[in-house]
Amino acid sequence: MRVTYFGHSTFLVEIAGQRLVFDPFLRDNPHGSVDPAAVPCDYVLCSHAHDDHIADALNLAKLHGATIVAPYELANHFAQHGAKTLDLMPGGGVDLSWGRIQMTPAVHSSALELPKGENRAMGLAAGYVVRADGKSLYHAGDTALFGDMKLIGRHGLDLALIPIGDFYTMGPADAVEALNLLRPKLAVPMHYNTFPPIRQDPQVFAARAAAAGFEVRVMRAAEVLEI
Repeated sequence: MRVTYFGHSTFLVEIAGQRLVFDPFLRDNPHGSVDPAAVPCDYVLCSHAHDDHIADALNLAKLHGATIVAPYELANHFAQHGAKTLDLMPGGGVDLSWGRIQMTPAVHSSALELPKGENRAMGLAAGYVVRADGKSLYHAGDTALFGDMKLIGRHGLDLALIPIGDFYTMGPADAVEALNLLRPKLAVPMHYNTFPPIRQDPQVFAARAAAAGFEVRVMRAAEVLEI
């Protein structure tokens, strides 16, 4: 499994011959602008409808023929704009020829951010567990700490991607508690230092996690991780 971080909550995961982009925020990402044309992919997994998690989803789908995976209402929105979609709901999943994508709960909101300050509700927020090629990955999406993370990790996780920014999601202290429930082999922090309210020092989180017995890898934008 090869993981490339683009900053915020955006990752490219290459696994079992497939390329999966999570929460695509590429062209306008403050951590570094990336042209969606330069990120070929097979699937685009969107955790919820906020713009910093779906900004380039349709572009990726149209440029590369990728399938967008999203909660039901958001998937329908993308389908109405001509994208191929998989519409899941938390707890549900799909077995594919190369592996399995399962949608998990997340404690957050989900709405399209429209002009003039209008928000259009888009159902539930979610996270994802992907299992393929003997590897397992959890992308938590935007979420608070919740007890059922223990169930999400019950079959073992090679990698957990978890928010630490506070304000809109769990902060560093709760993220360490999340690791206590998930028990991943490795964790990577995300959703921090993109906007002023979510300023955090990821090294402080890594040190707290290490003191609790967990390995954390702090990734820079464009950095690649092999697992």
